Amino acid sequence: GWAGWKTYLGRSDTDWVRCNAMGVLGGALRESRPEEALPVLEANLAMRQRFGSHNEHGILAGQTSLASCLSDLGRQEEALVLKREIYAKEVASLGFSHIDTILDGTNLANTLCNLALWEEARTLTGDQLLPAAQQSLGADHDLTLRLNETLALVLFNNPDCTRDDVLEAETILQDAL
Repeated sequence: GWAGWKTYLGRSDTDWVRCNAMGVLGGALRESRPEEALPVLEANLAMRQRFGSHNEHGILAGQTSLASCLSDLGRQEEALVLKREIYAKEVASLGFSHIDTILDGTNLANTLCNLALWEEARTLTGDQLLPAAQQSLGADHDLTLRLNETLALVLFNNPDCTRDDVLEAETILQDAL
């Protein structure tokens, strides 16, 4: 927390240890005080972009933390913008079947559900994420099972769902169990 941050506060802005300490502080604050974590995570991302532009993974980690904090604060639309960007970068750099891409896609799908963007969530989960997870991780992997649950919830919770959608959701859940 703050004690770790104070240890590295005197270091240069370009010091990567200082940047990591700021990220740890933001993550710790996010757990109990997300409104206080937000400016720390924003500053951490700005520092990563300014001094670590060569480290795409570090920037993505900073964006992911910031997007999660925005979601925690109920700022879903802002989180959605970041999560779409993160997912697009993961697809471009790692491909659809990499576990990090699938995980970030799952986070995006959950935000789409929170915003009731049912058709986009259905397409992302059913056409992209679930097939990629089944192929690369296997049907029994925890993330694949969570995606099955997400797809079933997308089908069932959509106010425009049909009887066939409900039956498909039931089948997905039975198969996953």
